Amino acid sequence: MTGDEASGDEGSTVGRRSRALKAAGLTLAGVVVLAAAAAGWAYWQLNGNIHSVDINSALGDNRPAKATPSATAAAEELPTESLNILVLGSDSRSGAENQALGGGDSTGARSDTAMVVHLDAGRSGATVVSIPRDTLVPRPACPLEDGGSTPAVSAAMFNSAYAVGGPVCAVKTVESMTDVRMDHYIEIDFAGFAKLVDALGGVTVTTEEDIDDEDSHLTLEAGTHHLDGEQALALARTRHGIGDGSDLGRIALQQQLVKALLARISATELLTDPAKVYRVADAVTGSLTTDTGLDSLTELTRLGRSLEALSADAVRTVTLPVVPAPQDSNRVVAREPEAGELWESLR
Repeated sequence: MTGDEASGDEGSTVGRRSRALKAAGLTLAGVVVLAAAAAGWAYWQLNGNIHSVDINSALGDNRPAKATPSATAAAEELPTESLNILVLGSDSRSGAENQALGGGDSTGARSDTAMVVHLDAGRSGATVVSIPRDTLVPRPACPLEDGGSTPAVSAAMFNSAYAVGGPVCAVKTVESMTDVRMDHYIEIDFAGFAKLVDALGGVTVTTEEDIDDEDSHLTLEAGTHHLDGEQALALARTRHGIGDGSDLGRIALQQQLVKALLARISATELLTDPAKVYRVADAVTGSLTTDTGLDSLTELTRLGRSLEALSADAVRTVTLPVVPAPQDSNRVVAREPEAGELWESLR
C-alpha cells in the first residue's frame, strides 16, 4: 500500500469517526432537548393542576399581624421564619373519585378536618392544632366573590365557615377566633389524600382498640396495620367506631396519621428523589387548593425543602381545649384560659 493510499484510508477512518461523533452528539442533544421538554411539560401540567385563592386580596389589611415579619431573601434561599398554615381536608363530592370515597352532598363541601400548623422559626419544631368541627365559634361576616358577604353569626359550627364562604371565610373565622395570622392556606380533598398515601407506599399506624365503623366502612382489630390510601382515608373519617363516637376521638386518629405521614416522607427521602417527587405531585396537585403564595410547584417545593430536617418526633400534636357548649350538649366551645394560651404560643 502506498503512502497516499494509507493516508486516504486514515482520512476515511477519521471522517467516519467524525461523522459518528457528530451523530452521537446530535442524538445526545436531541435526548437532552426531549428530556427538558418532557420535564417542562410535566412541570407545566402539574403546576396548572393547583387551584388557588387570593385570600390576601379578599381579606385586605384588617387581619392579625404576621408573627415574624419576613426579611427580603434571595429566591434560592429557603424560608426559615415562623409560619402558620391553615390546613383543611374537605369532603367535596366534586368528581367521581371523591364520590366513590364518600364525599359530602353534591350541593357543596365542608371542612371535614381542620388543623392549624405552626412552623417554628428555623424549622426546629412544629405544632399541629386540631380544631373540632363541632366547635361553636363567632363566625364573622365574610366577603363573597360576587361582591356581597355572608352574615356574621355569634355561635356557628366551625365547619360552617367553609360551607358558606369557602377558603376565605375559613381563614377569616380562624383568624377571628385565634387572633393568629394564617400565612398560608392548604386544602386537599378525599381523593387527593388517598392518592398521597398510595404514592408514599402506604402508612403504618397502631390502633389501641378495635374499629368497626359502618359510616367510614373501616374494620380493624387493635394493633399495628399498614394502610393503603383508601384505608387511611377511612381511618381519618372514623368517629362512630371508637370511644364515645365524638369528633375528639377522630381527631386523635387524624393526628396519628399526620405523624405516620411525616415518618413515611422522611423514610422515603422524598425530596431527594425527583421521580418520587413527581409521583407524589402528580397524585395530589389535581386535588389541591392553596393561597396564591403557595400556588406553584416551586413555592411548594421550597416550603417542603425547608422542612427536610424536621422529624416526626419534633412535631407536637394537640387539640383545641374544649368543653360541652352550655346551649347544646352535642357541640363544644373553647375552654378558657387554656385555648387563649395555646393560640398565644403560636403568635
